[in-house]
Amino acid sequence: MKYVYRSLEEKDLSAISTFPQSEEELKYISPAFIYPLTPNQIVDLLKDRLEPTVIIEQATEEVIAYANIYGYDLAKSICWLGNVIVSPKYRGHGASAYLLNVMFEKAKHHLAVKTMRLACHNTNSRGLAFYSKHGFKPYDLKIVNIDDKRIISIHMSRELTK
Repeated sequence: MKYVYRSLEEKDLSAISTFPQSEEELKYISPAFIYPLTPNQIVDLLKDRLEPTVIIEQATEEVIAYANIYGYDLAKSICWLGNVIVSPKYRGHGASAYLLNVMFEKAKHHLAVKTMRLACHNTNSRGLAFYSKHGFKPYDLKIVNIDDKRIISIHMSRELTK
C-alpha cells in the first residue's frame, strides 16, 4: 500500500471519529476524550496542538491515520507526540510506522526539535511494543487517574537524528 500525508482538514474528522473501537482504546488516544469520539472533541483538543496530520491511502484516498504534536518547547528542543490513531482496517499494514516517521520529520524540520516524547498507558502493550521498536525509551512514569482508575502513564523519549 502506498501512503501519503497532509494536514488535517475538517472533512477528515468524521472518519477519524470512527477509528477508536472501545472506550479503553479511546483513552489511549487521549484521556480527555469521551466515548464515542466525535469531530467536536478532536477540534476542541486542537487548540493547543501543532501539526495535525492525516495519512491517506493513496489508491482509495481514504483517511487512515491521525496524530499531532503538543508540548512544544523550542528552548528545551522537545515536543510530545499526541493523539496517535490508525483505522482498524489498516493496523498491521505499515500505516502507523509511516505516520510516526512523518511526525519525526515534522518535529525535526518544521519545529527544529531534537527530542520527541510521548506518554503511553501501561495497559497499552501493543503501543508500548510499537514505540519501543521505533526507538522510544522509557524515562519516567506517572500515576494518573482516568475514570476513577489508577493507570501508569509511561513517558518515553526518542532522539531525532538528522
